[in-house]
Amino acid sequence: MLFFKLKIMIGKIMQQIIKIILALFYTLTFLGICLQAQAQTSGLITSGAEVEEAASGFVFTEGPAADEAGNLYFTDVRTSTIYFIDTDGQLETFMENTNGANGLFFDENWQLYACIGNLGRISRINTENATATPLISGYQGSAFNSPNDLWVDASGGIYFTDPRYGDESNLPQDGYHVYYLPAGSSEAIRVIDDLVRPNGIIGTRDGSTLYVADAEANITYAYDIDAPGQVSGKRVYVTLGSDGVSLDERGNLYLTGGGRVTIYAPGGALIETIDVPQAPSNLTFGGPDRQTLYITARTGLYTLRMNVRGMY
Repeated sequence: MLFFKLKIMIGKIMQQIIKIILALFYTLTFLGICLQAQAQTSGLITSGAEVEEAASGFVFTEGPAADEAGNLYFTDVRTSTIYFIDTDGQLETFMENTNGANGLFFDENWQLYACIGNLGRISRINTENATATPLISGYQGSAFNSPNDLWVDASGGIYFTDPRYGDESNLPQDGYHVYYLPAGSSEAIRVIDDLVRPNGIIGTRDGSTLYVADAEANITYAYDIDAPGQVSGKRVYVTLGSDGVSLDERGNLYLTGGGRVTIYAPGGALIETIDVPQAPSNLTFGGPDRQTLYITARTGLYTLRMNVRGMY
């Protein structure tokens, strides 16, 4: 009798185990189908395209920005060098002894601007003769910490982040903030002062939204731009920080946090991930058709063909 009851009990336990296994199987199958559908329907990456190495042998690549023809400028922060790679893939040294040039950005008139980290300044770079013109180097009488990344709006005003990495002793500013330099002005406005360590920054072409990645807090925020140098409506856009940020023509946001490239639709839904051989730092669109995604990643520069153009 005892043996019979035990047999029934074991049978019931086995039935429950089988049900659990089947439930897990169907759940994992469903998730797999969803992920596959997501990868197939995002449509952002050219079919069959893969991440390719465009150049290597650097120390720490950063700050990619494409000129009007789609040629790319990017920095090697540690060697204080700006490089140039044309649309045919030919690489050359553009500028040396940059004092730690980091983020780069072209304005709507195709003038190049740079964050000069070691000197704590923002400069305009002449692409004809590789000379730098300092625009601003401090706020209210004190030097900047180390400007890192920047975005130039349609009016010619410059939004930029000012963290510092490495030696954080004797900081000239009272924290790590976001600033705005109006076009033609020599006085900066402190725009955002409540972040931990702001890094990547970009705004939409229509001037309505500003995105700021707080790398240390691991959050990317969105703000409404009310007027040049004035923002409101701070909100968490993605719970992921980032070194670099970019936008495509559809308004999708590209981040380089978490050791890979992630792409978010307007509203913040994750729609694509891109694995890169090295941890990416920054990215932008270039090439003659603006459909080549350039990714700076530690010692290398990588490319990926896209079905979408960059916003810039």
